[in-house]
Amino acid sequence: MKRENTMKTMTALFDDYEDAAQAVRALEAAGFEGDDVSLVVSTYGTEGADADIVSGEDAATESAGTGAGLGALLGGASGLLAGLGVIAIPGVGPVVAAGWLLSTAVGAVAGAAVGGATGGLIGTLVHSGVHESDAHVLAESMRRGGSVVSVRTDEARVEEVEGIFEAAHRVDIAQRRYLLESEGWTAFDPSAPDYDPEEARRQRDRDNLSGPF
Repeated sequence: MKRENTMKTMTALFDDYEDAAQAVRALEAAGFEGDDVSLVVSTYGTEGADADIVSGEDAATESAGTGAGLGALLGGASGLLAGLGVIAIPGVGPVVAAGWLLSTAVGAVAGAAVGGATGGLIGTLVHSGVHESDAHVLAESMRRGGSVVSVRTDEARVEEVEGIFEAAHRVDIAQRRYLLESEGWTAFDPSAPDYDPEEARRQRDRDNLSGPF
């Protein structure tokens, strides 16, 4: 009897939104369906995307149309474009999200209010298959303007996805954790005040200059 392939969720962090968009376009070109690809982008990392993004709590109620400028960078990734929406995540700030993570990210906003980090962004990432320690690094990096791409795939295509993420210059999570911890950081704090866009940019630029990420 033929053994069925096991499905796996693979997640990558990008400091540059255009790199994340490159990964999404490559995944679509490789035949991955829009329903299996997700994108979460901090609006602090999209200065060049010409998007009309609001900040703070109002971001949670904005329509998907506010992500049109970001969608333009995705090019032919029409499967994702249909799902673009803007929400505010505690500790991160306003993000543009698309794909299957959008609904869970919306749930994270509500969950954070009643369940702390476990019910919020960290719980969302862990539930999708990310190790908890890596989830904290991903969340902190998004707080500083990073982007996260996730794809659901069967194990037979894991190496292919790894190659796509590498070609798009994904961040090495272990190296990023080392850098953050060397600054005294211990974990993502959803109750921390959001960075303003300029501070987020300074933090992101410092991270980029501090190691080969």
